[in-house]
Amino acid sequence: MTGFARVRRQSPDGEAVITVKSVNHRGLDLHFQMPSALDLYETAMRGLVRKRMSRGHIEIRVQYHRNKAQAPLALNVALLDTYLDAFRQAGHRHSITSEPDLNAALRVPGMFEPTVEQEPEPELQEFLVAMLEEALTELNLAREREGAETAAVLVERTKAIRGAVATVRDIRTRALPAFQQRLRERLAELLGGVSIEPQRLVQEAAILADKSDIGEEIARLEIHSEQLDQMLDKGGEVGKKLDFLLQEMNREANTMLSKTNGVGEQGLSLTEVALGIKADIEKIREQSLNLE
Repeated sequence: MTGFARVRRQSPDGEAVITVKSVNHRGLDLHFQMPSALDLYETAMRGLVRKRMSRGHIEIRVQYHRNKAQAPLALNVALLDTYLDAFRQAGHRHSITSEPDLNAALRVPGMFEPTVEQEPEPELQEFLVAMLEEALTELNLAREREGAETAAVLVERTKAIRGAVATVRDIRTRALPAFQQRLRERLAELLGGVSIEPQRLVQEAAILADKSDIGEEIARLEIHSEQLDQMLDKGGEVGKKLDFLLQEMNREANTMLSKTNGVGEQGLSLTEVALGIKADIEKIREQSLNLE
């Protein structure tokens, strides 16, 4: 599920801002953006996120500005070298003779950065982890709101599938004579005036009957629809289970479509309804990516 949260807090030593964004992802994919001076605290923060989140592409940005009296700075030599090289290359490319202004160079953002702490500060780690905890709580509230909206859409789609399956059952009842006629024709074609053992005839008839009727597919779709309702009512982490169930429902709809040829007008009606079922299954699958 998608979500966004931003927390800003002051400490005796400085100010921190933590931003957390999440988008849909099958697994848990974490990405941290923070000053190198805070790298020592990433492990603790990652551990917290893994406890609170189970799915999603999560981007966490941490900014921390120490009070001036608390922030020893060091020149970013690599950035300065890059700046000077780029200045001289641009001058050479455009035939401009000029020397870089060091004062301007030193005002480039990031030219001075806090020195990296050699040892973690327990107070700072506690401060940052508490802030992240607050941000994740806010994020999860947003995700829960989105999840409730998504669940409502899924309930409506499931209701539509149940109605469509009921329509298919009704059409099948009316189309049963056509199914039986097709079975008789195929049996006659199979026999073709050739003598066949009774046991084999029974076997072939059973196979043809299975290939001609959609009663079992209807029953399984009804069961799967009930399971889908129960899953949504129960809540919790349903993403992976839902994905599997939708695959099963889609397979039944495909099998149903493969059996509706050759039964006349009723077959066309069955095909239309079954295609609608597949469309609703796909809509549920798309929305299910927003659920955990």
